[in-house]
Amino acid sequence: MRIVLVGPPGAGKGTQAQYIAEDLSIPAISTGDLFRSNVAQKTPLGIEAKKFMDAGNLVPDEVTIGMVRDRLAQPDAAEGFLLDGFPRNTAQAKVLDEILAEHGTKLDAVLELDVPSKEIIQRLSGRRQCRANGHVCHVFFDRPKVEGICDECGSELYQREDDREETVKHRLDVFKEQTEPLIGYYSEQGILVVIDALGRVADVTERAKNALKDFRQDG
Repeated sequence: MRIVLVGPPGAGKGTQAQYIAEDLSIPAISTGDLFRSNVAQKTPLGIEAKKFMDAGNLVPDEVTIGMVRDRLAQPDAAEGFLLDGFPRNTAQAKVLDEILAEHGTKLDAVLELDVPSKEIIQRLSGRRQCRANGHVCHVFFDRPKVEGICDECGSELYQREDDREETVKHRLDVFKEQTEPLIGYYSEQGILVVIDALGRVADVTERAKNALKDFRQDG
C-alpha cells in the first residue's frame, strides 16, 4: 500500500508510522529523516536545505519535494511506502499525486490520527527533558520521584521551548491552518481514513491496521 499519515504534533505519528509500516512490510519515510540523511550525506539537496535550517528558516517546498521524489524512486519504495510529514498542504499533495502518476500509481489511503487539542496540549506541555543526557519524563504521566530532577541521572529537568503551552497552541493553530484543506482534499478523493489516536499505542496501531483492511476491501 501507498499511505500518507497525517495528524497534529504530539499525535504519535512517528511511533505509529513505524508499527504500521512494519506490519505492511513497507518503508516508513519521514521528512525529518530525509532532511537528516541528505544533510549528513551532503547531497546537493541536503546542502541547500542546510542553508535554510542553519538560518532558522523553513526549508522551501521545492527542496523538500526533491528529497521526497528521490526517496520514492528508490527500489524499496516500489511496492509501497508510508509517508510521515509530507504532504503538509494541498499544494504539496498535488505534487505528490504528479510524482506517483509518473510511476503509474497513486495513493491508496490517507490515515488521519485524530487527537483532541486539549489532549495534545497536555501531552506536549507536560514533557520535561534532563540537561545532562536528554532523558524525557512527563509531569502528568511519568512524574519524576523528585520534582525537577531526572530519575535516570540526577540532572536538572527543563521544559523545551517547543513544549511550552503557548508554543504548542501556536503549533496546533499552524497545523489546522495548513492541514484542514489537505484533509478536505483527500476526503473528496475518498481515501481518507480517520483513526481515534487516544489510548494505548498498541490499541491505536490495531485500529489503524483494521481500518486499512476494511479500506482495502472497500476499495
